[in-house]
Amino acid sequence: QVQLVESGGGWVQAGGSLRLSCAASGRTFSSYAMGWFRQAPGKEREFVAAINWNGDSTYHADSVKGRFTISRDNAKNTVYLQMNSLKPEDTAVYYCAAAGRRIADFMRSVQGAEGYWGQGIQVTVSS
Repeated sequence: QVQLVESGGGWVQAGGSLRLSCAASGRTFSSYAMGWFRQAPGKEREFVAAINWNGDSTYHADSVKGRFTISRDNAKNTVYLQMNSLKPEDTAVYYCAAAGRRIADFMRSVQGAEGYWGQGIQVTVSS
């Protein structure tokens, strides 16, 4: 089992920045690929970014590319999402997730029985 707890959300004005953190406990954090999803009111959950087990490969959704950056610190069992140039359309509940080892494994299995999820954290961007 892997337990994931998000922090760092809140309210920010458009153009501002926030950094989300996801602290992991349980089974070996460094063996999992990690990622972030988000879900806005009335919309389906969407992929934001992913990083492989050792941090040497990342993948970002087109909607956040150039503004958001995913990273991880395996010594601290933590994955981060640095969010810059925030827009009102970034308002959502953000979820941290773990699955697989490589990004391809993560994308294939995270929404199934092999995926682990945090409880989510609210990010609100005002115009």
